[in-house]
Amino acid sequence: EVHVVESGGGLVQAGGSLRLSCAVSGFQISDYAIAWFRQVPGKERKVFSSISTFDNSTYYADSVKGRFTISRDNAKKTVFLQMNSLKPEDTAVYSCYLKSLTTWLDYWGQGTQVTVSS
Repeated sequence: EVHVVESGGGLVQAGGSLRLSCAVSGFQISDYAIAWFRQVPGKERKVFSSISTFDNSTYYADSVKGRFTISRDNAKKTVFLQMNSLKPEDTAVYSCYLKSLTTWLDYWGQGTQVTVSS
């Protein structure tokens, strides 16, 4: 059975840090490109970071560049998002998304709330 579960969200003061995890069970993630999305109420979900399969190249939106770091541990089937220097505008529901580059199967996690107080 497939499960994709985010954890690590919570309430933090501006300037603080959180580390999100996206743990997978039921399949290997080595051939999956992985992205983190976030969504605030009333707005569409947007991608802000991703990591590739082959060379672990990364992408960051300008809004998080220099503050967030995405990484993956294929052996542990887990993706991480280290978030530093958090700002109130980072408040959102954060979700991970995985897409296989061989089978084209894709999966979403259920999301985890991140709230940054000013």
